[in-house]
Amino acid sequence: MDTLAAGGLSSVAEVTEAHVEAYLRRLRAGDDAHPPLSVASSARALSAVRGMHRFALREGLTADDPSRDVHPPVPARRLPKALEVGDVERLLAATGGEPAPRTLRDRALLEFLYGTGARISEAVGAAVDDVDLDAGTAVLRGKGGRTRLVPVGRYAGEALGSYLVRARPVLAAAAGRQRGTPAPAAAGRGTPALFLNARGGALTRQGAWGILRAAAEQAGLPVGPRGVSPHTLRHSYATHLLDGGADVRVVQELLGHASVTTTQVYTLVTVDRLREIYATAHPRAR
Repeated sequence: MDTLAAGGLSSVAEVTEAHVEAYLRRLRAGDDAHPPLSVASSARALSAVRGMHRFALREGLTADDPSRDVHPPVPARRLPKALEVGDVERLLAATGGEPAPRTLRDRALLEFLYGTGARISEAVGAAVDDVDLDAGTAVLRGKGGRTRLVPVGRYAGEALGSYLVRARPVLAAAAGRQRGTPAPAAAGRGTPALFLNARGGALTRQGAWGILRAAAEQAGLPVGPRGVSPHTLRHSYATHLLDGGADVRVVQELLGHASVTTTQVYTLVTVDRLREIYATAHPRAR
């Protein structure tokens, strides 16, 4: 009511769309008594105003809803975080060392994520039969039940081959040892999951994220919202493809996006990169 009174209004029924828009502008600009509100905070405040006007209309206190066509501010599109190629190489190299089963699995997982652009959920949901190393392809089962066939590059193929031959049978046998079943028999009845945990069961999203986080820390890369996260290798995959000249429609198919609009956010990253190169390389850019 204080806001209404300050605007020379005596009741909710006198509020117009222009009043609501002016209120939103004041929230964003701030004044001597109040700091400017962020996009998210002003959107929440507008939501409360719209709720009040809907209630007033429903109760017959007003003849219409002046806030109906006033839209909240749209937050700036957050660009995906992509690593430089050198940082990806450091991350992958961090899973090196002794060729123990889990080391081979970790390298295969990270090479698979970067080499196919798979979401972590798609990687841990993949079965052994979904990968055809001879053809260099993998089947990924994405959101909404959509399935796509993607190429598997040489590095990912070699890492997967080593893992499947030298590590996965050892991890699968662990499940049999826990059940007291002889290892060969257990290996035949184990989970079809491509990536296994140390107990012989299917690797979980949390387990895969733990592998990625450990590799990032080993490589000296920051972890978290501003650093390496579960989607980092997927973002890097898309960005590096576009930087290399891939068509956005092709990248859309590889990522399994239903709409090219989703994929186009990566072109913004590429444009930023082009601006950065231009600013440092062109004699009249500065």
